[in-house]
Amino acid sequence: MKAALVAYAREAGFAKVGVCRPDAVPQIAGRLQAFVDEGRHGQMGWMAERMAWRGDPAALWPKARSVIMLAEPYTPDQDPMEILGHPAKAAISVYAQGRDYHDVVKKRLKNVGRWLIEQRPGAEIKVFVDTAPVMEKPLAQAAGLGWQGKHTNLLSRDLGNWFFLGAIFTTVELEPDAPEAEHCGSCRACLDICPTDAFPAPFQLDARRCISYLTIEHKGPIDQALRKGLGNRIYGCDDCLAVCPWNKFAKAGRDAKLVAREDLRAPDLLELAALDDAAFRRFFSGSPIKRIGRDRFVRNVAYALGNSGLAQAGPVLQRLMDDPDPAVAEGARWALEQLEGMT
Repeated sequence: MKAALVAYAREAGFAKVGVCRPDAVPQIAGRLQAFVDEGRHGQMGWMAERMAWRGDPAALWPKARSVIMLAEPYTPDQDPMEILGHPAKAAISVYAQGRDYHDVVKKRLKNVGRWLIEQRPGAEIKVFVDTAPVMEKPLAQAAGLGWQGKHTNLLSRDLGNWFFLGAIFTTVELEPDAPEAEHCGSCRACLDICPTDAFPAPFQLDARRCISYLTIEHKGPIDQALRKGLGNRIYGCDDCLAVCPWNKFAKAGRDAKLVAREDLRAPDLLELAALDDAAFRRFFSGSPIKRIGRDRFVRNVAYALGNSGLAQAGPVLQRLMDDPDPAVAEGARWALEQLEGMT
């Protein structure tokens, strides 16, 4: 059954498959508690909620006997750092340049889950893609898919770190895989590249300083001391992923839906700043970017314009100073001040 499952999942498009027990990661409860106690989760209150489930996968669904962890590559076809040298353009995290991965990966997970039920009538499953209190990365390490690197993301010796994770909890007893060991060695590339010093120490992240958190999860104005570090990054940040030496083993993604949209590879900041709510929803239909809403998105664009040095951004920012959203209006005022200081 285990070999047949792995073979089917690979045929379905997953690059890597592993299995662990729901109770394979007893250490995560304490780590999560320390992370929250130190306030490093920022405004992500959902991390503190349902702590018992998040810290103990076995408690999330007591009937589960196995956790199947699967990896779906989304490896970029060009250097994601190159866009940072074009301040008039918007840098969008690679994973968000294609279709919403939640939908794409979940559909594939359900396919594998249905196959498992067909092989074992009466079996039950639950599938998760970053949408429930599941600690996917520690479970994936326990299942042998890779290890959590110094940047806290999952790394694999044969996939690099450009891949999504999906989980299938099941009542079927499956032979677990051996957990993966850490292979970062003395490398510090991911720690040293971070523009906002979001890593207090190797294997530790302070989300309050992380550009991915700030541009996606953080509501309201971003700390002014961190805005310069954002550069032209308006949704997420790939720096710590992009510099990892293990990416030399990365494999290309197989699903065309995850390939970057051409209009999201290097969109024009001035055009994005002009989006109203309706235009924002149309432009980002089917994209994970849509979930943060127009106001938070344009707030990020305003910061990027302030870092751009574009004199022609003045009129757009003047209009945004009257925006109904306070964070957008404040961001536009800050951006104008930055541009005036550059002249």
